[in-house]
Amino acid sequence: MKNPVCYFEIPVTDLERAIAFYNAVFDYQFERTNIDGNEMALFPAFDQASGITGALAKGGSYVPGKQGSRIYFSVVSIKETLQKVKQAGGEVLYPETSVGAYGSVAEFEDSEGNCIALHSVN
Repeated sequence: MKNPVCYFEIPVTDLERAIAFYNAVFDYQFERTNIDGNEMALFPAFDQASGITGALAKGGSYVPGKQGSRIYFSVVSIKETLQKVKQAGGEVLYPETSVGAYGSVAEFEDSEGNCIALHSVN
């Protein structure tokens, strides 16, 4: 049996700004492409790694916002990642909070107005 989620897309209005933000926070390198008339910046994908990958997506049906689904990025240090978020112009929406045996979580607003979550096992 597989995990139920295989891919995600984060809506953006300014793809260049979003790429710069996510690169500053996570040090990701993106692959630019166009899929079905939509501009995309693909997050890295590693065949043997656990988890899923996705893209920053700009197009008519992609509307950034804080409401809706939450995507959790796995990080080693939430504290250090939130510092990078602030340096890149993002805002902390929910501070680092313990979820017991599951680790810790936090949420921030990205450059496009989306609410993005962080998870750490530490």
